[in-house]
Amino acid sequence: QVQLVESGGGLVQAGGSLRLSCTASTGNIYTMAWYRQAPGKQRELVAGITAGGSPNYADSVKGRFTISRDNAKKTVYLQMNSLKPPATAAYYCNADVSVWLVRKVYWGQGTQVTVSS
Repeated sequence: QVQLVESGGGLVQAGGSLRLSCTASTGNIYTMAWYRQAPGKQRELVAGITAGGSPNYADSVKGRFTISRDNAKKTVYLQMNSLKPPATAAYYCNADVSVWLVRKVYWGQGTQVTVSS
C-alpha cells in the first residue's frame, strides 16, 4: 500500500503565498496532481504534472500557481502566489502509482488552505 503525505497548508492573508508538498511512501510514480474541494462544492482539478514534468492548470489558477516535482524524493509541490479568498479549500494530492506492476490511484489526507481578506 502507498501513503501520500501532504503538508504546507495554513492561514494566509489575501495576496500572500503558500507552498504545498506531497510525498509518496513508495512505488513508481506516474502522473501527480492537486485537487481542491470547498464546502458544498465539487472536488476540482487544480493542476497536474506528468512523470516527465509537463504541467497543466485549471484556468482559474494559471499565472499564479506553479506545480513541480522531484522524482528522486517522490514529491510533488504546488506553489500558490497572489492568493485570494476563493482559493480557500481543502487541497488533496493525487498520484498514479505502480507497486510490483500493480498500478493504482492514491489520495493524500488533505491539507486546509484558508485565505483571509
